[in-house]
Amino acid sequence: MSALEPVTLTGDLVSLRPLALEDEEGLIEAVKDGELWRLWYTNIPEPGGMRAEIERRLTLQERGSMLPFTTRSLRDGRIIGMTSFMNIDASTPRVEIGSTWNAASAHGSGTNAESKLLLLTHAFEVWGCPAVELRTSWQNKQSRAAIEGLGAKLDGVLRQHSRTRDGSLRDTCVYSIVAAEWPQARSALRFRLGKDVLARG
Repeated sequence: MSALEPVTLTGDLVSLRPLALEDEEGLIEAVKDGELWRLWYTNIPEPGGMRAEIERRLTLQERGSMLPFTTRSLRDGRIIGMTSFMNIDASTPRVEIGSTWNAASAHGSGTNAESKLLLLTHAFEVWGCPAVELRTSWQNKQSRAAIEGLGAKLDGVLRQHSRTRDGSLRDTCVYSIVAAEWPQARSALRFRLGKDVLARG
């Protein structure tokens, strides 16, 4: 696994750039788009907690366990969300793609699918990961459908795994894509994005 240096990943719809403190204002505007922090089953930062969340992710980056990104739309240049490589195990190597959220207006636009394509390509084809993990709440049906749409398989459910912001316990679905499945998953994602582009005209 190559050195875990910040990297920019760019596609046709989005650019994933290293997270920085100066992204705070744009991220606050993005999280207000749909009031995403009100989703009880996930932990998306409130506007007032955005700086603390950025600092938390950058601290994990310094420790070598996370590479966080700011997601920007290439259509208008605006910040639409965050994502990351996390729980990095450089010795295997293995990573999780997670801590992801996008502005409500970006949902269904293909930006999330392309973000996942960029991250998965980097994990499998640059780092040589034998597997990439994705996790989400059992209650987050939209996220589960999106992950399954990537070709990921359900490894299991960690019951009563962690607490949400309101203090309730959540069951966490653990998915993965292994290297042997990556070519098919990559083709499916590329095909899906091609259809998205045609649909938008």
